[in-house]
Amino acid sequence: MNNMKIALFPGSFDPITIAHVDILKRALPLFDKIVVGIGLNSSKQGFLTAEKREEIVRSVFTSDDKIEIQPYEGLTVDFCRKVKATYMVRGIRSVADFEYERAIAQINQTMMPEVETIFILSKPEYSAISSTIVRDILRNGGDVSSFLPKEAMQYL
Repeated sequence: MNNMKIALFPGSFDPITIAHVDILKRALPLFDKIVVGIGLNSSKQGFLTAEKREEIVRSVFTSDDKIEIQPYEGLTVDFCRKVKATYMVRGIRSVADFEYERAIAQINQTMMPEVETIFILSKPEYSAISSTIVRDILRNGGDVSSFLPKEAMQYL
């Protein structure tokens, strides 16, 4: 099937939050397949190991055959080529997110014109949730259960 609509949902997912899960579930009906690309930045020390992040994301989406999970390094547009994605899905929580994501989408468009970035607005109740905030709560021994998918809790 050459005209399969494949999207990439890239992120560090360190850890995956209920906000990520919501964006992904809302994007699912739009595509034939969504590749969750767990971006690994060798110059940045992750909170969770790449293996742990992948394990958690897999546990959240075990029952969905339209979702594929793959770690990747390097440029996201290069990974799009590798997985044959012609769409990129990004969640937007705020104006600041929008400005940041718009700039990246425009650069990506220049580098790979055949990939279209689709922005999905976060639900208002999830707009304050970020992996950065969740990591901070985790580092300080706080309860993150209301910000993470229930499947993720057993790994932390």
